[in-house]
Amino acid sequence: MSNNIIIINGPNLNLLGEREQSQYGSITFEQLKKNCLDKAKELNINLEFYQSNIEGEIVTCVQNAKSKYDGIIINAAGFTHTSVAIRDSLDIFKRPIIELHISNIYKREEFRQKSLISDIATGGIFGLGDYGYILAIIAMQNMIKNEDR
Repeated sequence: MSNNIIIINGPNLNLLGEREQSQYGSITFEQLKKNCLDKAKELNINLEFYQSNIEGEIVTCVQNAKSKYDGIIINAAGFTHTSVAIRDSLDIFKRPIIELHISNIYKREEFRQKSLISDIATGGIFGLGDYGYILAIIAMQNMIKNEDR
């Protein structure tokens, strides 16, 4: 493995551009994916972009990532606040993990302010809009380089 990263997106992110534009902006999921893949290509990173609305599929994706990827960037969306199963699968990964949210979960409703994955993530990016994805890709590349030293 070398420079292999996966971005995992949770429920309802496939509806970007259609829902709560005040929180998530007007970018569509397909445009977000294209922007990420373009940035990864520019940085010579092999990037997979994944989305599921189903908790168990995300758990399986994280489990399979152990043998394929150097790092995970995850926007678990609503599962951030509820899924012990996703948290446990991430805890087994043992490589860099960036928790990512388009909105700042700490400035939202009280139930959204508790992340079950923050304490096992290497770092987090919150509230920087869709540009947070680009920043996460750059940060992950740097973490992987530093691990290889």
